[in-house]
Amino acid sequence: MFNQLGLIGCGLMGGSFALALKKAGLVKRVIGYSKSPSTVEKARRMGVIDVSAESALLAVAGSDIVLIAVPVAASEGTFKAIRHLVDPGVLFMDVGSTKRDVVDAARRVLKERLPSFVPAHPIAGREVAGIEHADAALYQGRKLILTPLEQTDPVLVQKATDVWSAVGSQVLKMTPEHHDAAFAAVSHLPHLLAFAYMQAMGQQPGGQEYLSLAGPGFRDFTRIAAGDPTIWRDILLSNREEVLKQSAAFRQALDVLEAQMRDWNGPELQRLIQTASDARSQWQLSAPSGPKPTGR
Repeated sequence: MFNQLGLIGCGLMGGSFALALKKAGLVKRVIGYSKSPSTVEKARRMGVIDVSAESALLAVAGSDIVLIAVPVAASEGTFKAIRHLVDPGVLFMDVGSTKRDVVDAARRVLKERLPSFVPAHPIAGREVAGIEHADAALYQGRKLILTPLEQTDPVLVQKATDVWSAVGSQVLKMTPEHHDAAFAAVSHLPHLLAFAYMQAMGQQPGGQEYLSLAGPGFRDFTRIAAGDPTIWRDILLSNREEVLKQSAAFRQALDVLEAQMRDWNGPELQRLIQTASDARSQWQLSAPSGPKPTGR
């Protein structure tokens, strides 16, 4: 049980974490801060937070657990705002979709206070953003990646594991570098492709007519293109090296498929499609059977 959660960023991710902790009986009080006063007030009216803070630093004051739920580009500024209250024994976490840039910012700013920071990335979310969409069940049955550093306090790593497990997440651990390479492949590139595809559709003279004819396949393929533009701008820029590597691999695979089409090479085209189809058929979205942590 935590006495107080300091929530910096009262949006979908932060709000859902606060509600999840409350539902699980893990926190007595939540104090929240966001740049937008109207967002903080809405969070208070919804019961997501109990008290509003006028600054990130005041949200940290008196808290024994702190969640930084801001865009990754704002991480360094947030660390600078709160560093004087990053005390030993207090669990500080983020929810950023990239980790190397966040960790580098933490190293630059927190310095000797770095052991209190446990970088985290919940593999959860929605196409809609905002505190009004906060959901206590958002993290249930979802993976949660921790990327602790050598300096990270192991006691706090265990606390982080326990709290995320208690709200229904399956906890995995990996290095920040491994994290960013993996999620460039399975998350960041797919979003980039969806954005590019919708751009291409919109720029065609008959694009609107084509869209009116689209069905479930189009809906499923383009769903993630509705992601928050600010968040995805930051993610793609912060992890650009890994995303560009994955983009190059995708272009190579696309070139091979297109070459078979140009050459009317039906058998080879079918073989490539079959390989992709088999790989997709064998894959399934894994979900834990219960909130037990696993290491990685």
